[in-house]
Amino acid sequence: MKGDGVYYSYTADASGSEEENRILRESVQNLEREIEKYKRSPLLVCEVKDLVGKQALIRLPNSSEFLVEISADCDTLHPGDTVLAEQKSLTIIKKIPQSKKFDVSRFLIVEKPKITWKNIGGLDEQVQEVTEVIELPLKKPKLFKKIGIEPPKGILLHGPPGTGKTMLAKAVAHSTDSSFIQVVGSELVQKFIGEGAKLVKEMFELAREQAPTIIFIDEIDAIGAKRIDLGTSGEREVQRTFMQLLAEIDGFKPLDNVKIIGCTNRKDILDEALLRPGRLDRLIYVPLPDEAGRKEIFSIHSKKVCMERVRKDLIIKKMNGLSGADIKSVITEAGYLAIRDSRHKISEKDLLLAIEKVKSKHEENHEHLMMFG
Repeated sequence: MKGDGVYYSYTADASGSEEENRILRESVQNLEREIEKYKRSPLLVCEVKDLVGKQALIRLPNSSEFLVEISADCDTLHPGDTVLAEQKSLTIIKKIPQSKKFDVSRFLIVEKPKITWKNIGGLDEQVQEVTEVIELPLKKPKLFKKIGIEPPKGILLHGPPGTGKTMLAKAVAHSTDSSFIQVVGSELVQKFIGEGAKLVKEMFELAREQAPTIIFIDEIDAIGAKRIDLGTSGEREVQRTFMQLLAEIDGFKPLDNVKIIGCTNRKDILDEALLRPGRLDRLIYVPLPDEAGRKEIFSIHSKKVCMERVRKDLIIKKMNGLSGADIKSVITEAGYLAIRDSRHKISEKDLLLAIEKVKSKHEENHEHLMMFG
């Protein structure tokens, strides 16, 4: 039994050693594979420009172009494909899914704006036009097909600052069951050559994927100003981006259920190519509110405000020449005056003082601008 016990003990020790050796061998193999990864040369991400026989003309990220060989294991290539190339010989190893240079999804507003048509006052005509051109074609496309007309592809909202142009765009986004892409014109201007145009292209691709979609370009004059031959690289890049925008609006690819809303307070400097029929051909002027409009806007912004009895007709007349944003600012300033005196309600005097303050700011800004001619 003693001998048998010794034998069993030896067998157990041997099997335990084999298990340890197996684990050690696997660890060594894993380490060797990791070391091989560090030794391996990185592959370059390139774009296929054209195919020349059994070779391919590729463009590197630094815009250099080379005629290279194609690996036998590589899938069938087409111009525009994204590929991986060996670093030294630049031989194409394999084709990969086309990568997007920009994260254009950051422009997509997933949560719809909360502003509705009820939040807009004094712009009945403008609301009707935006509804006809943007909202109706997205909600009832069959109606236009029956009549046999194509609705405009986009609109341009123009007018003085603070008159409600952005609010109109947000309200139509809220009223339609469509995706909403919001971008400022200056965001489309990129640092390197061709990047702005590619960003515009990818933005419209996203819009088509998410259709029906509204693309809202605020301060469109940042890229859509009249083209002049300055000769600077920056100006040429802005023009490239602008030409890509024109091509996307009125190019070979149909926009389908994609509508564009441009917004600016400098319509006078916009390029005529942007405003011609077939592009942003519906121009909607958003003016300063008249007396009835000021009354409606004042009622909207003062609805939740604690206010004493005031002579509204007097207040409305005193606010002549103010925009919708100015009227909201007047109520806010009046509220601060009441808070300073530890009062819980806004008085008529507070409103009159606030109107004078807002108007004085306008005069200061006007005098400042006159200094620069």
